[in-house]
Amino acid sequence: MDLASLGSKTAKDGFNNEHFVISTFNNWKTSKLATDWLIAMGYNVAEIEEVNAYKINGSFKADIQVIILIQVKLQKIQDIQNIQVKLVSNKHGYNQIDKRWLKSYKELWSIPDDVYITLQYFTGEILPKINNPKDARRMFFYEFDELEQSRILEFFRSNQPLIISDIIKGRGKFASEWFLVILREKDKTSIKWVLKPINEVINFYSGNVELSPQGNLKIGKITMQRKGGDAGRDTAKMLQFKINPCELIF
Repeated sequence: MDLASLGSKTAKDGFNNEHFVISTFNNWKTSKLATDWLIAMGYNVAEIEEVNAYKINGSFKADIQVIILIQVKLQKIQDIQNIQVKLVSNKHGYNQIDKRWLKSYKELWSIPDDVYITLQYFTGEILPKINNPKDARRMFFYEFDELEQSRILEFFRSNQPLIISDIIKGRGKFASEWFLVILREKDKTSIKWVLKPINEVINFYSGNVELSPQGNLKIGKITMQRKGGDAGRDTAKMLQFKINPCELIF
Protein backbone atom coordinates (compact mmCIF):
# COMPACT_ATOMS: atom_id res chain seq x y z
CA MET A 1 0.00 0.00 0.00
CA ASP A 2 1.53 3.38 -1.01
CA LEU A 3 1.70 6.33 1.39
CA ALA A 4 -1.20 8.14 -0.27
CA SER A 5 -3.45 5.10 0.04
CA LEU A 6 -2.32 4.57 3.62
CA GLY A 7 -3.11 8.18 4.47
CA SER A 8 -6.55 7.90 2.88
CA LYS A 9 -7.26 4.66 4.76
CA THR A 10 -6.12 6.19 8.04
CA ALA A 11 -8.40 9.18 7.55
CA LYS A 12 -11.30 6.91 6.66
CA ASP A 13 -10.68 4.65 9.65
CA GLY A 14 -10.43 7.74 11.83
CA PHE A 15 -13.85 8.87 10.72
CA ASN A 16 -15.41 5.46 11.15
CA ASN A 17 -14.98 5.29 14.92
CA GLU A 18 -15.58 7.42 17.98
CA HIS A 19 -12.00 8.72 17.99
CA PHE A 20 -12.98 11.13 15.22
CA VAL A 21 -15.48 12.73 17.59
CA ILE A 22 -13.11 12.59 20.57
CA SER A 23 -10.33 14.26 18.59
CA THR A 24 -12.70 16.93 17.32
CA PHE A 25 -13.92 17.81 20.82
CA ASN A 26 -10.38 17.83 22.21
CA ASN A 27 -9.36 20.31 19.49
CA TRP A 28 -12.28 22.59 20.27
CA LYS A 29 -10.15 25.75 20.29
CA THR A 30 -9.35 25.37 16.59
CA SER A 31 -12.23 23.20 15.35
CA LYS A 32 -15.34 24.99 14.11
CA LEU A 33 -17.15 21.65 14.12
CA ALA A 34 -16.48 21.21 17.84
CA THR A 35 -17.59 24.78 18.47
CA ASP A 36 -20.84 24.11 16.61
CA TRP A 37 -21.41 20.95 18.69
CA LEU A 38 -20.84 22.81 21.95
CA ILE A 39 -23.26 25.54 20.88
CA ALA A 40 -25.83 22.87 19.96
CA MET A 41 -25.46 21.55 23.51
CA GLY A 42 -26.33 24.99 24.87
CA TYR A 43 -22.90 26.28 25.84
CA ASN A 44 -21.58 29.80 25.52
CA VAL A 45 -18.18 29.04 24.00
CA ALA A 46 -16.74 32.26 25.44
CA GLU A 47 -17.28 30.82 28.94
CA ILE A 48 -15.50 27.53 28.24
CA GLU A 49 -12.02 27.08 29.66
CA GLU A 50 -11.37 23.43 28.91
CA VAL A 51 -12.88 20.46 27.05
CA ASN A 52 -11.75 16.87 27.49
CA ALA A 53 -13.38 13.95 25.66
CA TYR A 54 -12.83 10.26 26.40
CA LYS A 55 -13.92 6.90 25.02
CA ILE A 56 -16.29 5.03 27.31
CA ASN A 57 -15.22 1.40 27.42
CA GLY A 58 -17.72 -1.40 27.92
CA SER A 59 -21.28 -2.12 26.84
CA PHE A 60 -22.98 1.20 27.50
CA LYS A 61 -25.30 3.37 25.43
CA ALA A 62 -22.98 6.36 25.57
CA ASP A 63 -19.83 6.06 23.45
CA ILE A 64 -17.91 9.07 24.67
CA GLN A 65 -17.86 11.29 27.74
CA VAL A 66 -17.11 14.99 27.39
CA ILE A 67 -15.99 16.98 30.43
CA ILE A 68 -16.50 20.72 29.98
CA LEU A 69 -15.05 23.28 32.37
CA ILE A 70 -16.79 26.65 32.25
CA GLN A 71 -16.21 29.92 34.09
CA VAL A 72 -19.34 31.79 35.12
CA LYS A 73 -19.13 34.89 37.35
CA LEU A 74 -15.79 33.91 38.89
CA GLN A 75 -17.07 30.41 39.57
CA LYS A 76 -15.71 27.33 37.81
CA ILE A 77 -18.34 24.74 36.87
CA GLN A 78 -17.61 21.26 35.49
CA ASP A 79 -20.20 19.60 33.26
CA ILE A 80 -20.05 15.93 32.29
CA GLN A 81 -21.96 14.94 29.17
CA ASN A 82 -22.46 11.39 27.85
CA ILE A 83 -22.85 11.22 24.07
CA GLN A 84 -23.96 8.35 21.86
CA VAL A 85 -22.36 8.55 18.42
CA LYS A 86 -23.65 7.22 15.11
CA LEU A 87 -21.22 7.59 12.20
CA VAL A 88 -22.95 6.61 8.95
CA SER A 89 -22.16 6.66 5.24
CA ASN A 90 -25.63 6.02 3.80
CA LYS A 91 -28.58 8.28 4.56
CA HIS A 92 -31.00 5.41 3.84
CA GLY A 93 -29.17 2.82 5.93
CA TYR A 94 -30.31 1.26 9.20
CA ASN A 95 -28.24 1.07 12.35
CA GLN A 96 -28.54 -1.40 15.19
CA ILE A 97 -29.24 0.38 18.48
CA ASP A 98 -29.72 -2.64 20.74
CA LYS A 99 -29.16 -6.40 20.51
CA ARG A 100 -29.49 -9.01 23.24
CA TRP A 101 -30.60 -12.53 23.97
CA LEU A 102 -34.31 -12.83 24.71
CA LYS A 103 -33.57 -13.91 28.26
CA SER A 104 -31.94 -10.54 28.94
CA TYR A 105 -34.97 -8.65 27.64
CA LYS A 106 -37.29 -10.85 29.69
CA GLU A 107 -35.40 -9.93 32.85
CA LEU A 108 -35.15 -6.25 31.87
CA TRP A 109 -38.82 -5.75 30.99
CA SER A 110 -40.54 -8.56 32.94
CA ILE A 111 -41.90 -10.09 29.73
CA PRO A 112 -44.86 -12.42 30.46
CA ASP A 113 -44.31 -16.10 29.74
CA ASP A 114 -46.81 -16.28 26.86
CA VAL A 115 -45.24 -13.28 25.10
CA TYR A 116 -41.77 -14.66 25.77
CA ILE A 117 -42.63 -18.00 24.15
CA THR A 118 -43.99 -16.23 21.06
CA LEU A 119 -40.73 -14.27 20.84
CA GLN A 120 -38.77 -17.51 21.12
CA TYR A 121 -40.57 -18.79 18.02
CA PHE A 122 -39.94 -15.42 16.34
CA THR A 123 -36.18 -15.54 16.91
CA GLY A 124 -35.84 -19.27 16.32
CA GLU A 125 -34.95 -20.31 19.84
CA ILE A 126 -37.90 -22.64 19.33
CA LEU A 127 -38.50 -24.13 15.87
CA PRO A 128 -41.77 -23.31 14.06
CA LYS A 129 -44.91 -25.03 15.32
CA ILE A 130 -46.85 -24.61 12.06
CA ASN A 131 -46.83 -26.55 8.82
CA ASN A 132 -44.87 -25.11 5.91
CA PRO A 133 -43.45 -22.01 7.61
CA LYS A 134 -41.84 -19.39 5.38
CA ASP A 135 -38.53 -20.07 7.16
CA ALA A 136 -37.88 -23.49 8.67
CA ARG A 137 -35.68 -21.88 11.34
CA ARG A 138 -38.19 -19.44 12.85
CA MET A 139 -41.64 -17.83 12.58
CA PHE A 140 -42.73 -14.37 11.45
CA PHE A 141 -45.38 -12.45 13.35
CA TYR A 142 -47.97 -12.89 10.58
CA GLU A 143 -47.65 -16.66 11.07
CA PHE A 144 -49.00 -16.49 14.64
CA ASP A 145 -52.71 -16.61 15.45
CA GLU A 146 -54.67 -13.49 16.32
CA LEU A 147 -54.43 -13.99 20.08
CA GLU A 148 -50.65 -14.35 19.96
CA GLN A 149 -50.34 -11.28 17.75
CA SER A 150 -52.60 -9.21 20.02
CA ARG A 151 -50.59 -10.16 23.11
CA ILE A 152 -47.35 -9.12 21.41
CA LEU A 153 -48.87 -5.78 20.39
CA GLU A 154 -50.39 -5.17 23.82
CA PHE A 155 -47.12 -5.84 25.63
CA PHE A 156 -45.04 -3.50 23.46
CA ARG A 157 -47.73 -0.81 23.43
CA SER A 158 -48.08 -0.87 27.22
CA ASN A 159 -44.33 -0.83 27.78
CA GLN A 160 -43.21 1.39 24.92
CA PRO A 161 -41.78 4.24 27.08
CA LEU A 162 -39.61 1.84 29.10
CA ILE A 163 -38.53 -0.17 26.06
CA ILE A 164 -37.53 2.82 23.93
CA SER A 165 -35.72 4.46 26.83
CA ASP A 166 -33.70 1.30 27.44
CA ILE A 167 -32.74 0.70 23.82
CA ILE A 168 -31.89 4.34 23.02
CA LYS A 169 -30.88 6.00 26.29
CA GLY A 170 -29.90 3.09 28.50
CA ARG A 171 -29.59 3.08 32.27
CA GLY A 172 -27.05 3.96 34.91
CA LYS A 173 -23.93 6.09 35.03
CA PHE A 174 -23.23 5.93 31.29
CA ALA A 175 -26.75 6.39 29.97
CA SER A 176 -26.80 8.67 26.91
CA GLU A 177 -27.67 12.30 27.42
CA TRP A 178 -27.00 13.35 23.83
CA PHE A 179 -27.30 11.66 20.43
CA LEU A 180 -24.85 12.67 17.70
CA VAL A 181 -25.39 11.53 14.12
CA ILE A 182 -22.70 12.26 11.52
CA LEU A 183 -23.28 11.46 7.85
CA ARG A 184 -20.43 11.36 5.39
CA GLU A 185 -21.52 9.70 2.19
CA LYS A 186 -18.99 7.73 0.19
CA ASP A 187 -16.71 9.79 -2.05
CA LYS A 188 -17.75 13.01 -0.28
CA THR A 189 -15.50 15.04 1.98
CA SER A 190 -18.20 17.18 3.59
CA ILE A 191 -20.40 15.91 6.40
CA LYS A 192 -23.90 16.52 7.69
CA TRP A 193 -24.63 16.16 11.38
CA VAL A 194 -27.22 16.61 14.10
CA LEU A 195 -26.74 16.64 17.87
CA LYS A 196 -29.90 16.35 19.96
CA PRO A 197 -30.85 15.76 23.61
CA ILE A 198 -31.63 12.09 24.15
CA ASN A 199 -35.22 12.70 25.29
CA GLU A 200 -35.94 14.53 22.05
CA VAL A 201 -34.55 11.54 20.15
CA ILE A 202 -36.74 9.16 22.17
CA ASN A 203 -39.82 11.24 21.33
CA PHE A 204 -38.84 11.34 17.65
CA TYR A 205 -38.55 7.58 17.26
CA SER A 206 -41.62 6.72 19.37
CA GLY A 207 -45.00 6.10 17.73
CA ASN A 208 -47.56 3.49 16.79
CA VAL A 209 -46.81 -0.15 17.57
CA GLU A 210 -47.79 -2.44 14.71
CA LEU A 211 -46.77 -5.55 12.83
CA SER A 212 -44.95 -4.86 9.58
CA PRO A 213 -45.79 -6.55 6.25
CA GLN A 214 -42.39 -8.27 6.52
CA GLY A 215 -43.49 -10.01 9.72
CA ASN A 216 -41.45 -7.90 12.14
CA LEU A 217 -42.58 -5.37 14.76
CA LYS A 218 -42.54 -1.60 14.29
CA ILE A 219 -42.39 0.65 17.35
CA GLY A 220 -42.73 4.09 15.85
CA LYS A 221 -39.67 4.49 13.61
CA ILE A 222 -37.91 1.52 15.26
CA THR A 223 -37.84 -1.97 13.75
CA MET A 224 -37.62 -5.02 15.99
CA GLN A 225 -36.40 -8.17 14.22
CA ARG A 226 -34.49 -11.39 14.57
CA LYS A 227 -30.80 -10.65 14.14
CA GLY A 228 -30.18 -13.32 11.51
CA GLY A 229 -26.94 -13.74 9.57
CA ASP A 230 -23.83 -14.85 11.47
CA ALA A 231 -23.44 -17.87 9.15
CA GLY A 232 -26.13 -19.75 11.05
CA ARG A 233 -24.48 -19.43 14.47
CA ASP A 234 -26.66 -19.24 17.56
CA THR A 235 -26.14 -15.47 17.74
CA ALA A 236 -28.47 -15.20 14.72
CA LYS A 237 -31.29 -15.94 17.18
CA MET A 238 -30.75 -12.75 19.15
CA LEU A 239 -33.36 -9.97 19.09
CA GLN A 240 -32.32 -6.62 17.71
CA PHE A 241 -33.73 -3.11 17.32
CA LYS A 242 -32.80 -0.90 14.38
CA ILE A 243 -33.29 2.72 13.34
CA ASN A 244 -32.26 4.97 10.49
CA PRO A 245 -30.21 7.62 12.34
CA CYS A 246 -30.29 9.98 9.35
CA GLU A 247 -34.01 10.51 9.80
CA LEU A 248 -32.94 12.96 12.51
CA ILE A 249 -31.00 14.98 9.91
CA PHE A 250 -33.50 14.94 7.08
